[in-house]
Amino acid sequence: MSLSVGIVGLPNVGKSTLFNALLRKQLAYAANFPFATIEPNIGVVPVPDERLSKLAEIVKVSEGMSHLPPEVPATVEFVDIAGLIAGAHKREGLGNKFLSHIRETDAICHVVRAFEDSGIVKEGAVSPIEDLKTIEMELALADLETIEKQKEPKGAASKEERARWEVIQKIKPLLEKGNPARNAVLNQEEKALAKQLSLLTSKPILIVLNTDEDRLKESERLEIEFALKADVSQDQVVAICAKVEEQLSELDGKEAQEYLEALGVTKPGLNRLIKKAFSTLGLITFLTAGEKEVRAWTIHVGIDAQHAAGVIHTDFEKKFIKADVVGFDDFIDFGGWKNCREKGKVRSEGKLYLMKDGDVVEFKIGT
Repeated sequence: MSLSVGIVGLPNVGKSTLFNALLRKQLAYAANFPFATIEPNIGVVPVPDERLSKLAEIVKVSEGMSHLPPEVPATVEFVDIAGLIAGAHKREGLGNKFLSHIRETDAICHVVRAFEDSGIVKEGAVSPIEDLKTIEMELALADLETIEKQKEPKGAASKEERARWEVIQKIKPLLEKGNPARNAVLNQEEKALAKQLSLLTSKPILIVLNTDEDRLKESERLEIEFALKADVSQDQVVAICAKVEEQLSELDGKEAQEYLEALGVTKPGLNRLIKKAFSTLGLITFLTAGEKEVRAWTIHVGIDAQHAAGVIHTDFEKKFIKADVVGFDDFIDFGGWKNCREKGKVRSEGKLYLMKDGDVVEFKIGT
């Protein structure tokens, strides 16, 4: 399951610097995992997951291997979207390119300027919250154009067409006020109909506060304050310094850690950004652990075991028999599959079992 996040922002907010840091992270990743596709405007980066190295150690010992099995993490694809200016919905600047590219992503990452630098012109930028409002307004106006092209069903229209029109009537007033379509109160059936409209403001959002390096130690406070102003969850906001992240991407592990400690922080901002991007779409991972590889597989919250098996291979879903499941902590504490089975820690689950984050799984498949 691929996850694509479009990076957007006004000119000179640090969007390119952030993307360059992500690209360097991708290059390091691609060196070890050649299946990671590299394109000029796309960065495919791994989701940091410390569980994989622990799984690899356990598998090496329990299976009597002379080497660690390869680790294959879940990934997030970041797409560098053309810069936005006021009037993008009217196709001003690179409006057409901006709008077409953002429609293809699963989520939107807004980069807003929260740093001071007299050498970098604030072209169109006012304040972090106003910059976010500008971008969201452009997206809402573009969505309003899409909505206004919809025709009211007449005569022998189907039940679905009439229901779809009712959804449109719920969304349109929001867009007219510059509010996102995601704020519309819809039931599950209505959400499915709304998805057919491919509205930009229906997409989940992340907000990157590109701050000064000397304010990184205040990241949590900055995130809380901005989340309150923007009326979003703190989980949707991450304060980082794109300039620092670009510098970190050029250092080795020890040097990078020393640099972070000097700044008063413990982990790179990109790691937090990637994890938040992953969770914003309501995604979790289950794990597989064997001699061939230890791997994190991406699934939506609430998916059942049979459909989770299909993420590995479509035949696994069709020929599903059962899933042997053990919690990650038990797998580590008891030392792998064999010991977990002997201690009664492995559960045999059917196709309707709802997967949990961190489940270590072996699927049993028929012929």
